[in-house]
Amino acid sequence: MTSEIALIRGHWVLTGSTVLVDGAVAYEGDTIIAVDSWAKLRAAYPTAAVLGSDQTVVMPGLINAHHHSNGVPHSLQGVDDSFLELWLFANLGLRSQDLTLKTLLSTAQLLQSGVTTVVDVTTIGGTAATANDSLKARLKAYEQAGMRVALTPGATYDSFLAHHEDAAFLASLPPALQAQVKSLIPLAQTLPPADYLELIRELAIAYKDHPHIDIWFGPPGPQWVSESLLIDIAAAAAAVDTQIQTHAVESFHEKLMGPRFYGKSVIAHLQDLGVLSQRFSIAHGVWVSEADIEILATTGAAVSHNPSSNLRLRAGVAPLNAMLGAGVTVGLGMDGFALGDDEDMLAEMRLAARLHRTPQFHTPAPSYQDIFHLATAGSAKLMGKAGQIGQLAPGYKADVVLLKRDRLVWPWIAPEADPFDVVFLRAKAQDVDTVLVNGRVVLQDGMPTGFDLRAVGQAIADELAQTGDRAEYRALVAAVMPHLHAWYAQWEVPPLGAYAAFNSRD
Repeated sequence: MTSEIALIRGHWVLTGSTVLVDGAVAYEGDTIIAVDSWAKLRAAYPTAAVLGSDQTVVMPGLINAHHHSNGVPHSLQGVDDSFLELWLFANLGLRSQDLTLKTLLSTAQLLQSGVTTVVDVTTIGGTAATANDSLKARLKAYEQAGMRVALTPGATYDSFLAHHEDAAFLASLPPALQAQVKSLIPLAQTLPPADYLELIRELAIAYKDHPHIDIWFGPPGPQWVSESLLIDIAAAAAAVDTQIQTHAVESFHEKLMGPRFYGKSVIAHLQDLGVLSQRFSIAHGVWVSEADIEILATTGAAVSHNPSSNLRLRAGVAPLNAMLGAGVTVGLGMDGFALGDDEDMLAEMRLAARLHRTPQFHTPAPSYQDIFHLATAGSAKLMGKAGQIGQLAPGYKADVVLLKRDRLVWPWIAPEADPFDVVFLRAKAQDVDTVLVNGRVVLQDGMPTGFDLRAVGQAIADELAQTGDRAEYRALVAAVMPHLHAWYAQWEVPPLGAYAAFNSRD
């Protein structure tokens, strides 16, 4: 059975490389077959069904290159922003949420801001059976939502308390507090590394031909897994032709971790292990050196730039201009931790554009097109999907976003105003009307079509209202936090040189 050709019309069509005025996209099934003027495509397909209108903006689906589907955000659960290492420990106080429901809630927010594809990094543990069940619960949500995803599971095997120093840190605590930590926090992973590798390998193979779901390996970071496991993951990923994403040099102390434990930078350590390649990406990369950037460019390893999360967790500002200048593949991600707690990818693009506009003449600054590329083609390349998603062009998947144009141009727009600039500077999640993934409408009138978002929200609220407040864990966090702060504060800090000067105290 053949599928019918359909058209998407827009007053402006942002293809990813140009802007068409009164343009259209023709697609058949899950694939774009033509992008041209509305007049030409309507003449070619006079009876085709039409989405959009002459009051619509059409653009490629945005690609979130690093995310965690948190469901109800941390702020609504009483966990405040802090340094990464302290914040991770504070998450002990979070209540549990049904995995399918929380993933649906997160997918809805992403779709509502024009995101059609996400790298969703999640943590698993327990037995192989329970880990498999938890992943199937998340995959059920993506099946229901119709969203494109690379589900990226990882398991923690080390550094449950402090980077590479759990035993020493635990020994530094008062005896009574040590006992509390041991009684409440599992300090060992029960999922054997061999079982983790086999589980992800089997799922990657099982979903190989799925139209919108991929399975990746997701080691949390070099401090959380062994060197041998990282090497085994790289080999397993190559064997089943899938990708790997990890966290690396996100926080300042993750930078210090390199010389402290490996005698070299974290990125150089990963290169020595032989795990860096075009199928390997790191989230954050805030503290990469010039030598690290050269390694990334040479090996083809990619970076997901997550500006909101980096600011919220006091990680710093990644050297985006230097990475782009060196030819590193860079995508854009929100990390489940957007600046406005709203998972608005359109706002994330604006933040990235503004954050890296250096204040001196003759210094680099990304253009709006550069940032749009990060959130589309750059993220697609990071995912190993260059030429498949991230652009409106023949042969690409029909992942398309339609925005309402009226608010963008109200109360008046000059004829000479650049349409791309107007959309980049003014579009918000509230303007997203319709979203297609693989030619299927998954968001209509601003609401998901695959599930009842209001019912999902109510179900999560009911669940959390009946869940205990984990007061014992919150008390433990409050007791341990000063010790954790003091532990990292005593790490030796070398002289630092910035990539760009944004102010001066001299």
